[in-house]
Amino acid sequence: MSHPPSTVDATPATSDAASAVVDGAGPASARGPIRAVVFDLDGVVVDSSAVMREAFSIAYAEVVGDGPAPFEEYNRHMGRYFPDIMRLMGLPLEMEEPFVRESYRMAHLVPLFPGVRETLETLHERGIRMAIATGKSGPRARSLLDTLGVLGLFDHVIGSDEVARPKPAPDIVLQALGLMDVPADQAMMVGDAVIDLMSGREAGATTVATTWHGGDVSALLAAGPDLVAHAPGDLLEHCPAALVP
Repeated sequence: MSHPPSTVDATPATSDAASAVVDGAGPASARGPIRAVVFDLDGVVVDSSAVMREAFSIAYAEVVGDGPAPFEEYNRHMGRYFPDIMRLMGLPLEMEEPFVRESYRMAHLVPLFPGVRETLETLHERGIRMAIATGKSGPRARSLLDTLGVLGLFDHVIGSDEVARPKPAPDIVLQALGLMDVPADQAMMVGDAVIDLMSGREAGATTVATTWHGGDVSALLAAGPDLVAHAPGDLLEHCPAALVP
């Protein structure tokens, strides 16, 4: 799968693909210095699409029955808490149990995206605080990151079951920033879904849209991210070594 060139747009995202963007917080250069980065998990840190498709198909067959599982529709809601997606799709909430079971069973098949480990290690070395704010449950997210050997690089990993209102509400980002004791104007929210940008913007953070998941990014760009990153290492340009408060 090909990816766009490895560059970060250092100004608000106003490419031809997104000519009407940005209300939001403004570019990182007008805020900062960046002391914390909050990441979405699936599609940003981990390449979990194939495993989620398989887990969703198994859960659909067990609970709903024959016929093709509507994974493409599920994928359009990515980033939300699984029960919320089931409600939006009109599918039985009973699908959650087999979906989670199969996700755990196949967790060893989920890789980090290329360049993610090195980027996380560099941010950690620079003293940048890091957190995960995911649509997954907290225990499942922490288990997956532990399996991948990067859990210890994050200050906090927060799941949608651990906040009152999951994304697109700002609660999960605000909780992460509060736990890290970093103000929103010194933080980035990095995500591959529109609801990540909405959550980060409402929290007051600089929003960063990622494109390395390889899907259609037109809606993401149209949502008005402050920055667009085409490879994990691009984030380093905006995250110099943290200053001691």
